[in-house]
Amino acid sequence: MAGHDTLWGGRFAAPMDALLERFNASIDVDRRLLEVDIAGSQAYARALGRAGLLTAGEVEQIVAGLAQVRAEMSAPGYRFSPAMEDIHMAVERRLTELIGPAGGKLHAGRSRNDQVCLDERLYLRLAVQRLRERVRALQLALVDKAGAHLDVVLPGYTHLQRAQPILFSHYALSLFWMLERDRGRLADLQRRADVLPLGAGALAGNAFPVDREFLAAELGFGAISANSLDAVSDRDFLVEFLAAAAILLMHLSRYCEDLIIWSSAEYGFVELADAFATGSSMMPQKKNPDSLELVRGKTGRVYGDLVALLTALKGLPLTYAKDMQEDKAPFFDALDTVDDCLQVFAGAWQSMTLRPERMAAALDSTMLATDLADYLVQRGVSFREAHRVVGELVREALQRGVGLDGLGLAALQARCPQFGADALAALDYRASLQRRNLPGGTGPAAVAAQLAAARALLAAES
Repeated sequence: MAGHDTLWGGRFAAPMDALLERFNASIDVDRRLLEVDIAGSQAYARALGRAGLLTAGEVEQIVAGLAQVRAEMSAPGYRFSPAMEDIHMAVERRLTELIGPAGGKLHAGRSRNDQVCLDERLYLRLAVQRLRERVRALQLALVDKAGAHLDVVLPGYTHLQRAQPILFSHYALSLFWMLERDRGRLADLQRRADVLPLGAGALAGNAFPVDREFLAAELGFGAISANSLDAVSDRDFLVEFLAAAAILLMHLSRYCEDLIIWSSAEYGFVELADAFATGSSMMPQKKNPDSLELVRGKTGRVYGDLVALLTALKGLPLTYAKDMQEDKAPFFDALDTVDDCLQVFAGAWQSMTLRPERMAAALDSTMLATDLADYLVQRGVSFREAHRVVGELVREALQRGVGLDGLGLAALQARCPQFGADALAALDYRASLQRRNLPGGTGPAAVAAQLAAARALLAAES
C-alpha cells in the first residue's frame, strides 16, 4: 500500500492515491544526485557516530552499506520505483534492506529539506567546475584561431551595416573576454554556494549535537549556514547558476548569429566543416549551419529554465514547500544544454575555414570615412564639421558609383581646403588599423598585446 509503505507513512491511515504517487515522485529527475547523496549520507553517519548516536560498528556498517547501494543503483539498467518518491528515500530504503535496523538510524536529526540542499550544492560544485573547464577549452580554441589568422582584415559591423575595418583576431578575442567574465560568474556562484546546509533539519536546526564543522570539513565546504531557515528555504545558488548559464549562452548565441550570416553564400567569410553542418532532405546543394542554429535556439531554452525556477520560488512562504521539487529539472536541463552547446560551438569554431579573400572583397573605402574625418580633426577642423564634410563626400561617392578613394583629391579639397596632398593616404585599411593601437583597439600591436595577455591568463591557470 503506497501510503503505508513510505518512510513517512506512520501518520497516514490510508495509502496515497496511485495518481498522486506518480505525480509526487521526482525519482526520475533527482536520481542524478545519487553519488552526492551517498557521499553526504556517509559523512552524516560519521558525524552521528561522533555525536554518540551510532556505535563505531554501526557507522562502519552504514558507510559500507551505502557504498553497496551506490554500486547497485549506478549500474546500467537499474530501475527506480516511483513508490520511492525521491533519491533520498530510495537510498535509505535499500540501505535498510541491506543492513537492517541500523539503516533506520541514519536519518536522526536530518530532514530531506537540508539533505536535498546539501546534495544540490555538492552536485553544483562538480558541475560548475566541469563547465568552467569547457569554457577554458573554448577560450583556448579562440586564442589558437586568433593566433593563426593575426593579419586577416574583415568589415566590422554595426546595425548589420559595414562600419570600420577590424582584425579577425580582434573579433575572436572579443568572445574570449566575454567568456572570461562568464567563468568569473561561475566561480563567484561557486563561492557563494560553498556553504554547508546540513544540520538545518527541516527548518529549526538539528536537535542532536552533530558537529557541523566536522561535516563541512568532510564534505569540503568552506563555511556552514548561519541560519537554518535560510539554509532550507532558498535556492538562490541555483537561480544564480541559471542566470550565469543564460548569460553565457547569450554570448555564444550572438557569435552563432554572426557565423551563420558569414557562412552564407552572400558573405562567404567562413565555411563550416562538414562535421558541423547538415544537408537538406530535398535540396542536394544545401549546407546548413545547424550546429550554430541549435546553439542559438537552445539559448531560449535556458532562459526558460531560469524563468521557471524564479517563478516557482517567487511566492513561496518560508520555509519549504513541495514547489521546490521543481528546482532540479531546470537546473539539470540548463546544465546539460550549456555543456553540449559549449562543446558544439568549440567544435564548429575550431574546424571552420576562414575565407580571407572574401572578407577583403567586402571591404569598402567608405568604411574609412571616420579616418578621413579624423584627418581633418588633426588639421584643426572640429569633429562635427569634419563629420559633415565627409558625409557629403560619401553622398557624392555614392551618387558617382565610386568609393571615397575614387573621388580624387580635387573633390576632397572642393569640400574642405584643409585636405592636403596626403589626404588620400588616410584611405588605407592597414593604415586605419595602425591608427588604432591604443590598448584594447583593433590595431595589430594592440591585438598582439591582447593575445599575449589571453595566453598568459590561460597559462597561469593551467
